[in-house]
Amino acid sequence: MTGPTAGEGQGLGARASRGAAVTLGGQGLRVLVQLVGIAVLARLLDPEDYGLLAIVTLIVGFGELFRDFGLSSAAVQAKTLSDGQRDNLFWLNTGIGAVLAVLVCAASPLVALAFDDDRLTLVTVVMSATFLLNGVSTQYRAMHTRHLRFGKLALSEIGGQVAGVAVGIVLAVLGAGYWALVAQQLTQGLVAQVFLVATNRWLPGRVDRSASVRPFIGYGMPLLGSHLLNYLGRNMDTLVLGARYGAAPVGLYNRAFQLVMMPLLQVQAPSTRVALPVLSRLQDDRKRFAEFISFGQVALLTLIGGLFAVLFAQAESVVFVMLGPQWTEAVPVFQVLLVAGFFQAATYAVSWVFLAKGLTRTQFVYALVTRPVMAVVIVVGSTWGLLGVAVGYAVGVALAWPVALVWIARVSDAPAGRMFRNGLRTGLVFSVASALSFLSTVALPDDAHALRLVVGVLAVLGATALAALVWPTFRRDLRGIAGMRRSLRRGSGRPATRPPEDDGAPVGVPPGPAPLSLTGAAPTDPITTPKAGMDP
Repeated sequence: MTGPTAGEGQGLGARASRGAAVTLGGQGLRVLVQLVGIAVLARLLDPEDYGLLAIVTLIVGFGELFRDFGLSSAAVQAKTLSDGQRDNLFWLNTGIGAVLAVLVCAASPLVALAFDDDRLTLVTVVMSATFLLNGVSTQYRAMHTRHLRFGKLALSEIGGQVAGVAVGIVLAVLGAGYWALVAQQLTQGLVAQVFLVATNRWLPGRVDRSASVRPFIGYGMPLLGSHLLNYLGRNMDTLVLGARYGAAPVGLYNRAFQLVMMPLLQVQAPSTRVALPVLSRLQDDRKRFAEFISFGQVALLTLIGGLFAVLFAQAESVVFVMLGPQWTEAVPVFQVLLVAGFFQAATYAVSWVFLAKGLTRTQFVYALVTRPVMAVVIVVGSTWGLLGVAVGYAVGVALAWPVALVWIARVSDAPAGRMFRNGLRTGLVFSVASALSFLSTVALPDDAHALRLVVGVLAVLGATALAALVWPTFRRDLRGIAGMRRSLRRGSGRPATRPPEDDGAPVGVPPGPAPLSLTGAAPTDPITTPKAGMDP
């Protein structure tokens, strides 16, 4: 059996702290590799290249939801997992991946017909190999996550990403065009899988008919349903753009969106990776569960809010530096999507509640109600072209956040009211900081991009410090984040607790397990990743 041991509770805090520290280190390396890949490839390829792969990735990403079937989360969340169940889950994921690869290959001419581009046929066939690669690696990744072996996960992801970016750049220099992006994705998945197998002391055995996986399927089916609805809602923008306007607008939209998703992916996957096993162990301890999730949300939104404040205010310089002068049309789209990105980050903590407490059926009902509304908003926005699609997406995400909080308040004991105040507070602080950052660079030359970025960052830092001076609750938020850093250095899992006079704002983490990891490596490269997300 692979379940919690008798003495696991005492060591959970130290293990979570070490995991957070490791993912922080891996985060830095992956961000560096991603920045190099994005900056170099955007100057070697054109929007149509990215648009072609974005369309295929949309199709493949939809199939990936069926390939996973929610079984990776089920394996992590389960209180006990026998060797036979683990073997059966491996063969189930691998078998589904193989079947999907065949089906997508067969359907590739239909993809080309739907988007009126014959090049999509072969690209779809080649990209279908990702189903088999990911099917084999799913349970290896889940076992590392379940046992908090975050260092090995980081190693596999960094190795895969370095190899993928290197291959992509070399092929782009040689004039391979969109095939450079295809090769990048496949190389990354293959190398990451090799690392996962090599660092996991487990090889799957034969199918064990006596080991039932029905509980895992029961957990995964409603999760699959909610992910499908979420996926359709989140990717309706790309689908509508591709169908109505062709590959080039999709490429522009994709680059703007992935500039937003790069930091979000660095937060979403690792924070969920650490949060799910830790919160699953605390699901029956209401007070500690509430403290962990509230503090995690505050630290996450402070990180994302500060970064997005700079990116929004200095969007022109960011796009010029990251993508080059040929991508200036993406600037307004980038700014609108940054607003959407903040609200999307605010919903991550809601998804932790659904997953850690096993509320996947309720999550499916929530998605069934909200995702069609988001899709309609995006379709209506597409009437006004590229920017209209971005605005429609942002409006849909913004509306989904308060609805998600109301939903979890009705079905769980999660601190929904406190989570709403956390989002409102950080959103207000960094909206003001972004405005001040913009004003601080108005008088600077338009082509002084490096100077504008430096001044813009300093303005946001100054505005944040000023907010901490005049707003006691926000000041306590920053103290709590500083306490998290000290806890990570100690590895003791005992950061400072809330002072008696606190009004309920999450300024620290109670004694016990260390705070959640809020940054780290994501499992996929954000260059062409579809918006599957972990949103509720």
